[in-house]
Amino acid sequence: MNKAFVKETDGDDDELDAAMPPIPAGAKNYITPAGYRRIKDELLQLIDVERPEVVRIVHWAASNGDRSENGDYIYGKRRLREIDRRIRFLTKRMDLAEVVDPGVHHGSDQIFFGATVTYQNQAGAEHTVTIVGIDELDPLNGRISWISPVARALTKAREGELVTLKTPGGVEELEILEVSYPARS
Repeated sequence: MNKAFVKETDGDDDELDAAMPPIPAGAKNYITPAGYRRIKDELLQLIDVERPEVVRIVHWAASNGDRSENGDYIYGKRRLREIDRRIRFLTKRMDLAEVVDPGVHHGSDQIFFGATVTYQNQAGAEHTVTIVGIDELDPLNGRISWISPVARALTKAREGELVTLKTPGGVEELEILEVSYPARS
C-alpha cells in the first residue's frame, strides 16, 4: 500500500498532553501574562516562520522526483507533522488558559498564584519558589505549578506561618520566610 494513504498514529496529541501535568477536574488552566506571551510567541513563530520554511523545503524536495528515497522530502514531512502537532497542542492550551496577573497581590504577605515564596524546611534548608501555571513549570529554576503539593501547602498562608507538607517520606513543616509578587503588568 502507498504510504500516502497510511494514517499516522492517533496518540501523538495524547503524548504531548501526557507530558504536561493534568489540570484538576473543574479547575482552570491558570497562567501568568508572561507565560501566556511565551506560548503565543512560540505559536506565532511556528505558524509564521518555521512551518512556511519546512513547506518550502518539502515542496522543493517533492519536485525532485522519486519521494521514496528522498531524505529531504521524508524528513521534511516528518518535521511538518511535528510542527502541526505542536501548533494543535499550543492552540489547545491557549484556549484553556485563564490569564491571572499576580501583580494584583503586590505588597501582600499572603500566598496566592504568582507569588515568589522563600521558605525553610525542618532541616534548615531555604528554598525559593514561584507558583506558576502548569504550562510555565520549571522546577529546576524554582518555578512550581500551582497544583503541586508544595504550592498547595503554601497557598493562602502568610509570612511567618508554619505550614504542613505531606510527602512520601512523612509530614514536614515549612516556615514561610518571605512572600513577594511582581509589580502589576
